[in-house]
Amino acid sequence: MTTSLTLDHLKAMFAAGLTAVTEAKEELSSLDAATGDGDHGTAICQAMTAICNTADKGTDLKQSLNDMGFAAMMESCGSTSTLIGALLLGMSDGVDGNELSPAAVATMFNSGLANLRQQTKADIGDKTMMDALIPAITAIDTHQGSDLSTMFNTAAKAAADGRDATKDMVAKFGRARNLGDRVIGHTDAGATSIALIFQAFANSLD
Repeated sequence: MTTSLTLDHLKAMFAAGLTAVTEAKEELSSLDAATGDGDHGTAICQAMTAICNTADKGTDLKQSLNDMGFAAMMESCGSTSTLIGALLLGMSDGVDGNELSPAAVATMFNSGLANLRQQTKADIGDKTMMDALIPAITAIDTHQGSDLSTMFNTAAKAAADGRDATKDMVAKFGRARNLGDRVIGHTDAGATSIALIFQAFANSLD
């Protein structure tokens, strides 16, 4: 049972996330091609690779998250790198110390989401990555009394449910919004990658 999160845990979590999106790279781009420009698989792999390469050099949790956020933002892979970078920079702002309790982990993710919301107005129901990310962080926030494995398994389930819900939505952001009702029936690629990453986070802590 894991009851505190360290930088080593975080490195393992993001490494697992990179493996998950790399294995699904073609599927993610195929999903994106149905409603967008078809490059999401490449974009999320590029951003996660930069994040993991930077994390591997880190020795301090707060500084590492900050460096990981800037590394993502330096990648030229569209909104994906900007949004993931903003999340990580906000997470860094919410960290105090190198060993986080479940409550401190919730504070870290809530801080990340607050910073991300300054970069995008997308919310639940808009058919974006936020449809998976917001439920995942809400689950983390409501399971502060649990061990980290339970916390992240619950978050992964919430992210997957959010991903599945995008299939019936009309997009309100990006190129997909120009397609109107024609995007109904297609799962959002960004929400899918977020769900994969949170499932990988959970698996790495089991």
